[in-house]
Amino acid sequence: MSSLTNSAHLGEVTNSQSALRNFLHGLPGVDQVGADQRAAALGTRSIKTSAKAQALDLAISMVDLTTLEGSDTPGKVQALATKAMHPDPADPTCPKAAAVCVYSDMVAHAKERLGTSGVKVASVATAFPSGRAKLEIKLADTATAVEAGADEIDMVIDRGAFLAGRYLQVYDEIVSVKQACGKAHLKVIFETGELQTYDNVRRASWLAMIAGADFIKTSTGKVAPAATLPVTLVMLEAVRDFHLATGSMVGVKPAGGIRSAKDAIKYLVMVNEVVGQQWLTPDWFRFGASTLLNDLLMQRTKLKTGHYSGPDYFTLD
Repeated sequence: MSSLTNSAHLGEVTNSQSALRNFLHGLPGVDQVGADQRAAALGTRSIKTSAKAQALDLAISMVDLTTLEGSDTPGKVQALATKAMHPDPADPTCPKAAAVCVYSDMVAHAKERLGTSGVKVASVATAFPSGRAKLEIKLADTATAVEAGADEIDMVIDRGAFLAGRYLQVYDEIVSVKQACGKAHLKVIFETGELQTYDNVRRASWLAMIAGADFIKTSTGKVAPAATLPVTLVMLEAVRDFHLATGSMVGVKPAGGIRSAKDAIKYLVMVNEVVGQQWLTPDWFRFGASTLLNDLLMQRTKLKTGHYSGPDYFTLD
C-alpha cells in the first residue's frame, strides 16, 4: 500500500483524469468474503457491564440527531435541538449529542436553539439526496447553509459521474465544495447502496480524502441498503491507510438503518479494532440517525435503574 499512497504520489494523482483513474484502480482490491466475515466476527464481540455503560455514553455523544423530511418545521427542528442538548432531561449526567443535522433552510432555527451548547449544526447540501444539479447550484446550496451558521456540511457525490468513471469531475466538485465550506467541516456522502461493490467504496473513500474531506459518510438514509458493518469496515480501513500514508486523520460516519444500541456498540468495537482508540471520539466518528438515540437512552436507563422506562418515556424524533 505504501508504494501507492505516499504523500508525494498523492499530490500527483489529480493532475489528469487518467492519472486519477490509474491510482484509484491501482488500489488493492477488497476481499468481499473476507470483509463480510471480519465484520460479522467483530459483531459478535461481547463487552462487560461497566464497558457497556461507557459505550452507551460514547455512542450518545456521537449521534448526529437528524431530521430530513419535507414536512420539517422550525418548531420540530428546535425541539430536536433541545433533545440533542438534553437527551435525558431527568439525568444531567447524560451526554449531549454531537450535532443536529437538517436541511439548509432549517440551519438558523437549529442554531438559535443550540446557542453556545457545543452541539454542532450540520446541514445537508449539494442537491441532497440525489446530487443531481449543476456545480453552481451545489455551491450556492453550500453557501446558504454556511451563511446561516452551519458548522458542518454533509455533501453528496454525483454517483452517476463516479460510476461512469468520471473521477476527476467528482474530485473537482469535492474540492470546490470544500472551499465553499470555509471553516465548516465537510462530510462527503457516497450513498454506498448505489456504489455496487466494495472496491468502489474503497475508491470513493480515497477520492474524497484526497479532495479534502474531513469525514466520509456512508449514506443519505434515503436509499437501501444504507450503512452496513462491512461497508463501514472498508471505509475504516481506507481511513487507516490514508493516515499511515499522509499523517492526516479523517472521520467516518455510518448513516441510515442503525436503530439499536446493540448495533451501535458493534460499530464502536469495529472502530477500536480497525483504526484504534484515537478515532473513538465525536471528532472522528459519528452516527447519522433519527431513532437510534431513544434506544441508547432506554438501554442506559436499564443499566442505571435495572428496568426499562419504555419507548414512550423519551420524546419521539
